Amino acid sequence: MSTPREVFQQLVDGMVGKKWEQLPELFAEDVVVFHPLSTGPEARIEGREKVREHFARMAGFDADLQIDDIVVYETTDPEVVVCEQTMRTSFGGKEVSMPGIRVMRVRDGLIVSSRDYGNRQGS
Repeated sequence: MSTPREVFQQLVDGMVGKKWEQLPELFAEDVVVFHPLSTGPEARIEGREKVREHFARMAGFDADLQIDDIVVYETTDPEVVVCEQTMRTSFGGKEVSMPGIRVMRVRDGLIVSSRDYGNRQGS
């Protein structure tokens, strides 16, 4: 069974590797993903099927993604991991950097909840 740190790394590797169809399998059936800094329809994603739809939309963007500046903090709760990262890509020839913090709860090797505090606007 994967630790929360290992699951986070699998998520990063899958996103960078554009393994959009495989990524939903990292999430529990009843997962809840929050994007607290977002006001759009994806501010709260409930259930693996909605996560699958989210990643299917991501697959529609033909952009390379890098995730670096990764720092992982383990907590006293064995299910919780806090991760800092910077996602980098380009849109229309412009480089975009999106720093963020993700707080994930992983149970039995699956993400059961995630709070993604990310700068979706980029800089």
